[in-house]
Amino acid sequence: MAIKILLSTRLGERRWTQADLARKTGIRPTTINEMYHEICERVNLEHLDLICEVLECDLTDIIEYTPNKKPRVHK
Repeated sequence: MAIKILLSTRLGERRWTQADLARKTGIRPTTINEMYHEICERVNLEHLDLICEVLECDLTDIIEYTPNKKPRVHK
């Protein structure tokens, strides 16, 4: 997949746990854990907004896009 969630990196930089982020954002710990381990299938925009606000960062600081080597869509 070409989209990476960098939540583990950002939390590590602040020395925060997943529980810290869950408490500060009000997002369920299970949801934070799925994002942290990059196993979520969907990401809620409200959650991204809350995370960026609490971490005082830009969306590009927690989500990274790398183009696929082989395009999946044919034009």
